[in-house]
Amino acid sequence: MADLSKLSLDVKSDTPLYRQLADSITRLISDGTIQSGDRLPPTRELAIQLGLNRTTVAAAYANLEEAGLIRGHVGRGSFVAGPLPRSIAMGSHDNWEAILPPPEVAISSAMPAASISFASSRPSADAFPLEQFRRMSKEVIDSPEAAEILQLGPTHGYQPLRRFLMAQAMDAGVARPGDDLIITNGCQQGLDLLARIFVSNKTPVAIEDPVYHGLVRVFARAGAELLPVPVDQDGLNVEALEETLERHRPRLLIVTPSFQNPTGATLTLERRKRVVSLARRYGVVLVENDIYTELRYRGQPLPALKELDESGNTILLRSYSKVLFPGLRVGWTIAPRAVVGRLADAKQISDLHSDQLSQAVLLRFTESGELQKHVEKTRVAGEKKLQAALGACKRCLPRGTSFTTPEGGLNLWIELPAPLTSDLLLTRVQERGVNFLPGRHFSAHGAHARGLRISFGGLAPDQIRRGIEILGECAKRELAFNEASSDHEAAAVLV
Repeated sequence: MADLSKLSLDVKSDTPLYRQLADSITRLISDGTIQSGDRLPPTRELAIQLGLNRTTVAAAYANLEEAGLIRGHVGRGSFVAGPLPRSIAMGSHDNWEAILPPPEVAISSAMPAASISFASSRPSADAFPLEQFRRMSKEVIDSPEAAEILQLGPTHGYQPLRRFLMAQAMDAGVARPGDDLIITNGCQQGLDLLARIFVSNKTPVAIEDPVYHGLVRVFARAGAELLPVPVDQDGLNVEALEETLERHRPRLLIVTPSFQNPTGATLTLERRKRVVSLARRYGVVLVENDIYTELRYRGQPLPALKELDESGNTILLRSYSKVLFPGLRVGWTIAPRAVVGRLADAKQISDLHSDQLSQAVLLRFTESGELQKHVEKTRVAGEKKLQAALGACKRCLPRGTSFTTPEGGLNLWIELPAPLTSDLLLTRVQERGVNFLPGRHFSAHGAHARGLRISFGGLAPDQIRRGIEILGECAKRELAFNEASSDHEAAAVLV
């Protein structure tokens, strides 16, 4: 059994206890106090030894397993996977791992394979219109413009696609005469470029909470001071937003108004108007991440924030990735001409320009009407998936659980009853072939220990129902076990 007598925890620290415990065990592995193959105490035993809740210990073990430091074996327990390389621990420069800074592990690479995965917010590959895509691709490659398309292109993007998208935006009242448009490698690059031109060390940036994990990583890496503003069933809490703007005067405010990732919430029209008004009043640049708006399955469409903003203060990000082929990585940003010019400067340094062949094929796809046909089919299928997810949540999740009820998009948010944590639940459902992302991934400060995101867009309705059924079974089992353990421990104290 591993010797954990040297564990160090500080109950007064702002760092959650499960993280302190995981970090302390990591240090013991690093300095060789515990060795590869050593068995860790069962979660209940260590919880009693340290005076912690069993769910806290389980969350720490889940953190260590995700980092690859321990391995859980059903029926046998958790074992140390291996010591950290001595050269890394001692700071030796005789290998690249010692020279390189600590890696930023991609969430997807840390997740084990699962037969039912709610971990990725993406459309279903089974629904891709591949026959039409092959035909459109051949038309573009056979066209007289093929050689020019395959040449180096302008940083702002493939000019015919830019003209088409800008005309669409002008017709919809989204773009204004002083605006320009730049094509990006998906919405993610748009966020990265904005961080490059607006953010320096400690620049205050207001973001939703919970929020898309890729946004957190981009702006945290750029050195921003991230200011979380809570999201509820109706989107961003505007009273909390006003307090944040008044107190911190951020440079940027980033909002996903429709079917927000990870909650699926949509800003009401009243709140949209308030957000635009507050951004103008406090002089903050409003960034609208509007990549899910086409995926509305029920209810009435709402105007974009940029459409409501007559001041021209809003920067709009959109993308084809959530409605067509995510792998083509074609997004775009509409903003005042001066901003787009700075974005183009940053993009030229980064990658010169986005792939023109993808842009040309998507333009042909859109102009032919095939994109609209595909979107309509996607909405019909999406409604069935959403119904399956909401129905399963109502039927299968334990009493005390809450969840959002989106009208579209690819995600919904579940809040588990105390003391159950999403990290603990993840370890249990993974044993049965199910994955999801725990709430801490969607926080700038590691919050939302009981929250989790269900991304249902890439799954069939039967898979969605079965996956949530397994979530519910495991959650109920853990809650019952915790209640039984608490009763047993209370009786022992009375004796």
